Amino acid sequence: MIGQHRLRRLYPRTLRGRLALIALVTSVLWIAVLTTVFNLALDRRLHAQADEVLRTRAEAVAATVDARPDGRLTVREPAEDQALDAGVWIYEGGRAIELPPNVPSALQRQADALVGRGTRFAETTSPSATRFYALPVAAPPVAGGGSKAAGGSGTAGGGEASGGGQAGTVVTSVSLDPYVSTADTALAGSIALSLVLLGGVYLLTRLVVRRALRPVGDMSAQAAEWSKAGVAERFGEGSRPAELVSLAANLDELLDRLAAVLRHEQRQAADISHELRTPLARITAETEWLARRPRTADEQRASHEAIASAAATMGRICETLLSEARTRTGQTPGSCDVLALAYELARRGTDGPPRTPVIEVRGGPATAGVSAALAERILSPLLDNARRYAAHTVLIECAAVAGTVRVTVADDGPGVPEEFRDSLFEPGRRATPGDGHDGAGLGLALARRLARAAGGDIALDAGHAGARFSVTLPAG
Repeated sequence: MIGQHRLRRLYPRTLRGRLALIALVTSVLWIAVLTTVFNLALDRRLHAQADEVLRTRAEAVAATVDARPDGRLTVREPAEDQALDAGVWIYEGGRAIELPPNVPSALQRQADALVGRGTRFAETTSPSATRFYALPVAAPPVAGGGSKAAGGSGTAGGGEASGGGQAGTVVTSVSLDPYVSTADTALAGSIALSLVLLGGVYLLTRLVVRRALRPVGDMSAQAAEWSKAGVAERFGEGSRPAELVSLAANLDELLDRLAAVLRHEQRQAADISHELRTPLARITAETEWLARRPRTADEQRASHEAIASAAATMGRICETLLSEARTRTGQTPGSCDVLALAYELARRGTDGPPRTPVIEVRGGPATAGVSAALAERILSPLLDNARRYAAHTVLIECAAVAGTVRVTVADDGPGVPEEFRDSLFEPGRRATPGDGHDGAGLGLALARRLARAAGGDIALDAGHAGARFSVTLPAG
């Protein structure tokens, strides 16, 4: 746990540092592979050179050795005898007839071990790293009968010559210290060069990444400045790399959505104020009326009922707004029987003065995917308008249509003026402001917004006598 915490503290916090670290780690791995391959290839090449030197010297020494038919070797002394004698053994059979001066016993034993074993390489590390090469010296061919000629190295008689075997061995050696020193020097140099290269890569990567991320820093500074000023600015396209152009476009879209949400919340606050104003005013008026002078028991009971009704209305409004908020955040909206709700709204609507229009309900069972409170809040403004402008009858029709629930609220009144239809659902707009109605023109706007938040909609069906609104809700 402590190790993870320390590792987390060592890990860079900035994007520039992380990208530079990634580039450094990648470079370390790649340079390590290249350095390993280079030094392995150099080591093989140095060993090959040492073997070539041994082979060349052995062949040069063997050229000065003559094998006689009696198995004895004759060594001719070349002009550069000292150069050939260094690290050279000449064996006649298993007996050394020439060997290097002051040769260590360990090297002598290794040379003796190669005698008579054909062509081969060997290596020893004691007393120092030394490589050996053994080259056989062939005996002269013997005549077909197998008898040896008394003098000379040719074949006797006319029979077919046959090989006489191995008469001796030439062993050469070379110290590997110069080759090891060269390999060590190359390894140290490659490591030093790698470290310098990695340092340059890290610094250059940080510089390049900082320059590449400078537009991002500028965008961040712009956003911070805009947040202080509260100005509705946008990044736009500008002269940026393609990736940052896409980022700026996405941020602009996000800012647009945030601005829309802000406008929505501001409008919702205004709607809440409007919707709560009427019942609150009723409660205030009744309270003041009760406090001015003593009232009879019937008057007090009527005032109390009015206050209770207004408080219940306020409670329903608050619950509806909370339901709308839950619907917008993706929580389960619930379900309700729209036909039963229509009958309940019709029953409430007929409890009024004698001139209240008749409310008819038609249709079959239909379950909407919204709560009863939310559905009531959507339908109530439509039903209130229909009752206000209807001449005799208000009609509510319910039907389930292709995965949705459609509710139609119609009246036989004068209808919506044609010049007002385009702004019918705009907040604060009223067709006839002087009709004596104390509303602020927010009911239809709130109802439509609630319907759309729940996945439905409200529309005015033109071409009918009177006003006819069609409400579409998702099926439950």
